[in-house]
Amino acid sequence: MTDTIAALASGRPPAALAIIRISGPAAFAVVRSLAGRVPPARRLSLCRLVDQGQLLDEALVAVFPGPASASGEDLAELHLHGGPAVVAGVLEAVTAHPGVRLAEPGEYTRRAFANGRMDLAQVEGLADLVSAETASQRDQALALAGGALGRLADGWRTRCLDVLAEAEAGLDFAEDEADVAERLDEAARGQLTAMADELAGLIADSARAMRIRDGLTIAVTGPPNVGKSSLVNALSMRDVAIVTPVAGTTRDAIEVPIDLAGIAAVLIDTAGLRDTDDPVEAIGIARARARAATADLVISVASADAPGWPGDSGLRLLNKCDLAVPDVPADVLAVSAATDAGLPALRDWLASWARNVVRPGEPALLAHARHRAAFAEAESALRDAALAPEPVLRAEALRGAAHAFGRIAGRIGVDDVLDRIFSRFCIGK
Repeated sequence: MTDTIAALASGRPPAALAIIRISGPAAFAVVRSLAGRVPPARRLSLCRLVDQGQLLDEALVAVFPGPASASGEDLAELHLHGGPAVVAGVLEAVTAHPGVRLAEPGEYTRRAFANGRMDLAQVEGLADLVSAETASQRDQALALAGGALGRLADGWRTRCLDVLAEAEAGLDFAEDEADVAERLDEAARGQLTAMADELAGLIADSARAMRIRDGLTIAVTGPPNVGKSSLVNALSMRDVAIVTPVAGTTRDAIEVPIDLAGIAAVLIDTAGLRDTDDPVEAIGIARARARAATADLVISVASADAPGWPGDSGLRLLNKCDLAVPDVPADVLAVSAATDAGLPALRDWLASWARNVVRPGEPALLAHARHRAAFAEAESALRDAALAPEPVLRAEALRGAAHAFGRIAGRIGVDDVLDRIFSRFCIGK
């Protein structure tokens, strides 16, 4: 018999409200034990929660009979006052009931998956939604949690199975109707090549999906003492990088998350670029060059009292314009991290650049390595099917492609990834 699980599903007390979720065969028995009744389904009802004659709280209680519940089984929610003593007392009373235990991380969602309430791609989307920090991450996660990727994969799987049916029909015609089999074979090759090319386009766009989910990377580089750390502090509006007049203060890369008008990004403050005999600073400079080489954008910073940039890649920035106002080239932004002069224009420039890179209004679903690997495997199988010299080999390759798409929603072959996926969830999910 499945255990009944219980956990705090809201934030850590103290809070205005706290929600305890109970899921499993004993959920309604627990409610009846504490509230004296099971209220009408899917309606919030005010109940006095009493344990062994002691009033624990006056709470709103909702029950959701399975399988039409979030977990696919009987589920109850207790909406309590959010004091630590209230939450602790109710949880103790709930778990004292026979067959009830505290939930493990992600166990509610894992039961929803096991009971067919969510596919695996939706589960991953829900995990992304819980951790989303920007509007674009939220929108991407909502699309994934809403089943968009599962529907896309299922559509591709259906297309593969349709071509597979035609390939197997070709086997039936192979001996008696050779001309029919040849026409089916030629049509299938063209269809499969077109499908593989279409998939390749989706996979190529996965880099954009990754940038939305993980954030764009922006490396701030330049010589020592041009104000890189001050600039990072000003853009992030946090005092995260140490600022001193001593050259070489920053030696290791410092990463600071920022929100660029709803798009996640990470500012990377790097060591000042110069020739040095200090072995520690030299390591920092090498790391700075390596981070700049892999960043989505490099902001090359110079000082207004000593303008000059090593190269013209990325965005050229002239800092300390409050100290001197030299002639500024048209492709250079002049700012002062000390006085905030020019920073609004810089933020607008970065937000516009970020929108152009990730195009947040367009669907971008292949943000997880597992999804990209499955689509890449399907593309390879479709190309193998298009080039297969025999219908039997084509049919086998098509089955491989359909199998890869089936793994997206968790219908087949995903036992090895389940623990890793559900470990990302908090206990109340």
